[in-house]
Amino acid sequence: MAARPNRDPEEERPSIYMKAAEQTGVLETEAVLRSTNVAFGALTTKRAMPHRRIIVAAVSCLVLWPLMAWLGAQLLIVKSELTSADAIVVLSGSSTYIERVDWAARLYREGRAPLILLTNDNAITGWSNAEQRNPYFHELATRELQQRGVPAAKIQLIPEVASGTYEESLGIRAYASAHKIKRLQVVTSEYHSRRALWTLRRAFKGSEIEVGIDGPPPGWQTPPAASWWLHRQGWRVVAGEYPKMLYYLTLY
Repeated sequence: MAARPNRDPEEERPSIYMKAAEQTGVLETEAVLRSTNVAFGALTTKRAMPHRRIIVAAVSCLVLWPLMAWLGAQLLIVKSELTSADAIVVLSGSSTYIERVDWAARLYREGRAPLILLTNDNAITGWSNAEQRNPYFHELATRELQQRGVPAAKIQLIPEVASGTYEESLGIRAYASAHKIKRLQVVTSEYHSRRALWTLRRAFKGSEIEVGIDGPPPGWQTPPAASWWLHRQGWRVVAGEYPKMLYYLTLY
């Protein structure tokens, strides 16, 4: 057998170094990949977190909205009933005048007051072929009261034209003072009751006239508190009431 030639150790060193370098390069590459994956994962997690929060917030709003909407409607409703009064006052409101006069007629039939007063916003309804004119809403309200058993002699119109709740309140005070009326039961739609009562008490401050407020429960000409947000009118009479309250608190 031929003798294996002896290799110089110096000749084998480059190959050893190359293998070591290759091994080191692989390790460095793996380390870089691992660090890249960690950084990418952290970045992906950070990006995902806002999306998750948005989704959680959206779901929470959808779940809580019906309750919040119901509470928002309920906060607008107040009652301050008088067991007996000198007169029942029906505040103007063309879109809800039937439910208001219906409630006032009920109070009259119960003997809560001997007289019904109507405020006048000077609003007119559609064309009447029978009358060949556009009747005023207070005229329609008078007819509705009579159809519900209130004698015409027991219905009076406050003559001052009012363009808002505060002007109505001032007109009611002037009329009550002139006719020596001391106790008034005011009727309006319930979503309007909190602002109306606050305004009336503001306008009647310093007088000796006692004012209460009452109204028909929602569900007839105004939507129910549980589902007002499903109706266009609900957004007007419920959601729209809050800016009006803020305006009144700021102005008056």
